[in-house]
Amino acid sequence: MNEVNYNFPQIQKVKELIKNTKNKRMYQRYHVVFLHLLGHTNKDIANIVDLCQHTVGAYVNTYKAKGIEGLVMGKSTGAPRFLIAEQEKKLIEVITTKTPDEVVIPNRKNWDSVIACQWIKSNFGVEYSARGMLDVLRRLNLSYTRPTYTLAKLTPKNKRS
Repeated sequence: MNEVNYNFPQIQKVKELIKNTKNKRMYQRYHVVFLHLLGHTNKDIANIVDLCQHTVGAYVNTYKAKGIEGLVMGKSTGAPRFLIAEQEKKLIEVITTKTPDEVVIPNRKNWDSVIACQWIKSNFGVEYSARGMLDVLRRLNLSYTRPTYTLAKLTPKNKRS
């Protein structure tokens, strides 16, 4: 352990944050800072919390530069979308107003993710997997239900005697 520089207000603040957080990743970041404030080396901290030394160093450096607020995670942007907003609007319009046999595949009356992939590839030149297309459709608030068929009710006129 390094020479301990006890800064009780900071340690108490970090202890309170550790106690009150419900986010596992933030708990881990606060724990790293707490151990750093107690004087542990980055190598020791990495072994204690089961992180690589580089990650521990990044957390400690962020804390030193920006304070405890610097450890708060921002929202992940995720991967960029393959379709622009206009293309997504066109997809919604086509799926909600037309059947597949009107735009892509003859003899098909119901949309599914594979057919939507084919339509997007032929119209926009963008390839999606069937699973990726399900994610796109969900994001666009389009739900998939299987068609169900019900037999017409028997009326007295249709009954056999």
